Amino acid sequence: MAIETAVDPNLSNASGPNPGDVIVTDNLWKTYEMGDQQVNALRGVNLRIRHNEYVAIMGPSGSGKSTLMNLIGCLDSPSQGKYWLNGHDVSELNDDELARIRNKEIGFVFQTFNLLARATSLHNVELPLIYNGTPAAERTARAKAVLESVNLGTRMMHKPNELSGGQRQRVAIARALVNKPSIILADEPTGNLDSKTGDEIMALFDDLHAKGNTIVLVTHEPNIAEYAHRVVTIRDGVIASDHVSARFANKQK
Repeated sequence: MAIETAVDPNLSNASGPNPGDVIVTDNLWKTYEMGDQQVNALRGVNLRIRHNEYVAIMGPSGSGKSTLMNLIGCLDSPSQGKYWLNGHDVSELNDDELARIRNKEIGFVFQTFNLLARATSLHNVELPLIYNGTPAAERTARAKAVLESVNLGTRMMHKPNELSGGQRQRVAIARALVNKPSIILADEPTGNLDSKTGDEIMALFDDLHAKGNTIVLVTHEPNIAEYAHRVVTIRDGVIASDHVSARFANKQK
């Protein structure tokens, strides 16, 4: 399927990483065995995302966008093809190796927040640093600093049930940032929020991007995708379109 209104042909015709690339996929396939049948969730996806890009991946249910997110996030491995994350070929890593690179390179933000219910905001944000062996004093200092950066300095010792939905998502964003990852991967980050709070969270992503973060946003909502600068649409396991968002194009005029 042809790419329409492409940002730059080189961004989608991938063959390997170049300087400044964070995500590169080359002929990426994911096939699932369903009884006697094979289902191709992804069918030869070529994608290139560079440092400090803000990209939305869109698609309806069953399009393959969640499968692509799982591969980009090192939560799964491709059936065929190559995937380079920040210059590392991660296509054929085992589960333990994927877990290590995932903790180092990717900051996740989920629709359901995925916070520990009995832990404070501070402890939730410290978790990735605990997993990678960061000394206690350093991890506490870094967690406090990143909570301050998302305007939660006064809520550090509160547990999730003592926070609003928007505050819980800010804790999740702080946790995603604390390891200084190569990319922030946000899966439907406003899905459990009212529209006003959702707008506030998307404004925070704008701010994070302005500070130099690479953001990949997975969503099925066109109005949320428009916050990104580039929108990649997946249909039937292939890239159907890859274009500059209307919101960003208007800003450039």
